[in-house]
Amino acid sequence: MTELLYHTDAYVRAFEAEVADVVAEGVVLNRTAFFPGGGGQPYDVGWLEVDGEAQEVARVKQHQGRIVHQWSDALPCPMSVSVGTSVKGILDWDRRYSLMRTHTAMHILCGVVWRDYGASVTGGDMKPLQGRMDFEFERMERDLVEEIEEKINLEVAAARPISIRVLPREQAFRIPDLIRTKINLLPEHVKQVRVVEIEGLDLQADGGTHVANTEEVGPLRIVDYKSKGRINKRLVVGLED
Repeated sequence: MTELLYHTDAYVRAFEAEVADVVAEGVVLNRTAFFPGGGGQPYDVGWLEVDGEAQEVARVKQHQGRIVHQWSDALPCPMSVSVGTSVKGILDWDRRYSLMRTHTAMHILCGVVWRDYGASVTGGDMKPLQGRMDFEFERMERDLVEEIEEKINLEVAAARPISIRVLPREQAFRIPDLIRTKINLLPEHVKQVRVVEIEGLDLQADGGTHVANTEEVGPLRIVDYKSKGRINKRLVVGLED
C-alpha cells in the first residue's frame, strides 16, 4: 500500500521513496506526493531522480488499486530501477499549486451557490487556473453571474482556513449535505471518507489537494457562463497567474 503524502500535506514538493514495483509504463512507489487524478482534478507531473539522473514523470494514474508513475516515453524503462531502489520524487510545483488554488476555488464556488441558491452540482472539471462547474439553475443571466462573482471574491478575501480530516463512512454521512453532486459518486467500498472543510462556508467529501486558506486562491473571475439544458447551467471560473 502506497503512503499518500498528498492526502496529509498538499505542500510536499519533493520526497524520498523506494520502488515497490516496476511495471511496463513506470514504477509504483512505497510513498508518493504525486496526485493520480480524480474528482475533476488532473494528475500531477514532475520527475523521479535516481543517483542524480532525472526522468520525467509524464502521467500518474491509479491502476488496480496502485499508483503508477509513468514515463514520458513508452517501453523500455529508461532508468535502471528495481524493487527497493531509492528515488527522489520532485513535483512540477507551479502546476500543482495552480491546481490546488483552482480546486479550492471550485469549492468556494460550490459553497456559495449551495448556501445562497440551494443548487446541486451536476458536473465539473478543471485545469490549472481555470475550472468549470454545472449547477441545477433554471436561469443564468448576467446579473446573477455578477452577483455570484462578487460573493466568491468576498469568500476569498475572508481568508477562511481550510482543514482536512478522515472520518468513518457512517459518521461522515451523518453530516448534512456532505455530497453536493446530484449523484453520490463515492463508491460503497470506501469506508474512510476524507472531508475537506472551508471554515464557515463549505464541507465536502473530497480526495484532491487544496490550499490552506481561501486567500491563497487570489482574485476570481467568472469568464464564461452558458446553458447546458433546461435546469443545467455552467459557470467557468478563471484565476490570476
